Amino acid sequence: MNAHIKNQAAFPETLATTDTSSTFNLARLRADFPILQRSINGKPLVYLDNAASSQMPQQVINRLVHYQAHEHANIHRGVHTLSQAATTEYENARIKAMHFIGAQEAREIIFVRGATEGINLIMHGYGRRFIGEGDEVIISAMEHHSNIVPWQMLCEEKKAKLRVIPMNDVGELLLDEYAKLFNARTKFVALTHVSNALGTINPVHEMIATAHQQGVPVLLDGAQAAPHIAVNVQALDCDFYVFSSHKMCGPTGVGILYGKAALLEKMQPYQGGGDMILNVTFECTTYNDIPHKFEAGTPAIAAGIGLGAAIDYITAVGLDNIAAHEHALLEHATHAARNIQGLNIIGTAQHKAAVLSFTLDDIHPHDIGTLLDQDGIAVRAGHHCAQPVMQRFGIPATARASFAFYNTFEEVDALIAGIHAVKKVFS
Repeated sequence: MNAHIKNQAAFPETLATTDTSSTFNLARLRADFPILQRSINGKPLVYLDNAASSQMPQQVINRLVHYQAHEHANIHRGVHTLSQAATTEYENARIKAMHFIGAQEAREIIFVRGATEGINLIMHGYGRRFIGEGDEVIISAMEHHSNIVPWQMLCEEKKAKLRVIPMNDVGELLLDEYAKLFNARTKFVALTHVSNALGTINPVHEMIATAHQQGVPVLLDGAQAAPHIAVNVQALDCDFYVFSSHKMCGPTGVGILYGKAALLEKMQPYQGGGDMILNVTFECTTYNDIPHKFEAGTPAIAAGIGLGAAIDYITAVGLDNIAAHEHALLEHATHAARNIQGLNIIGTAQHKAAVLSFTLDDIHPHDIGTLLDQDGIAVRAGHHCAQPVMQRFGIPATARASFAFYNTFEEVDALIAGIHAVKKVFS
């Protein structure tokens, strides 16, 4: 921790410029993001694809460049100055992630390539060891493919069964039906904290408690939650939690898997190689302690340090500020969208994150996205790696606008005007 504090003083530009003791200063925040000054097709960029990937502030960019220019070396293996400095910075990022999600110990934080790899690590390390023939795994009807396919693979391999929590027409999970899925063969629950396709914020605290009453561990996919709402894994009492850097103002190729230490210690390694071992002979191998047991080979060092800088930035802005502003954007967008004839919002749960998924008349979402792009408005169009969600609502795809704390009400108005313009093209 002393090294962490010393580094903060030596490299203050990693912190956001926003003074969080004052009011939320959107103009100052937007000035931190170089890409927001861009024009697309001669129009100011309106970036509303944050659920896919958020943008990166200059402070994080600077931290990446500083590492590559002044600190780069391989970590954990060297006695020379650069290696020790790089190791310190990388491990500081682990400590930042620990505090960011309220974990108890740094060894409960494992660096992965992103939420997807984190889920796969749990499937291989926990699922393949503790789930067998005839056992059951519960997931929900609103999962991203990353939290469906790994469990399908496991169930096929182990001859286990996948059980699915249904949802209603507004995009909320049916908790009574969830409780009925548990039986003596239930061995694991894997849930999204926030739906990427609908924006639904699931009542995960209650759902974890239900599973724990049956002695069943729970994984939360927090890719869409961690950047937008405060997360405390100890308060939630989840057994595993995953999230990705690139959705929270950090670089791609890195993310975090949190696991309770007692469970991580029981799990088998995901990959074999360097740094995840204590001793190797041709006869046997002794694995390293957690978290290193799950971190084979040279990691994405720069990306990990960049994630630490992104955590600094978001923490300085304040997750309460972020959640409040994004909720106001969503309410503004939802109210305006409901006044557009022929527009149907997909996902109208009472508790939502800043995602507006919609269909428009008989216009294909890809056409909506293409026409909006001509006005510089970036949205996502497709099934959003959540095809079962689309099937549940009887549609092939949606157009999805997803908001971040650096978006403005004027950008929401530009989106609404753009949708009206799309309608005119097809009228």
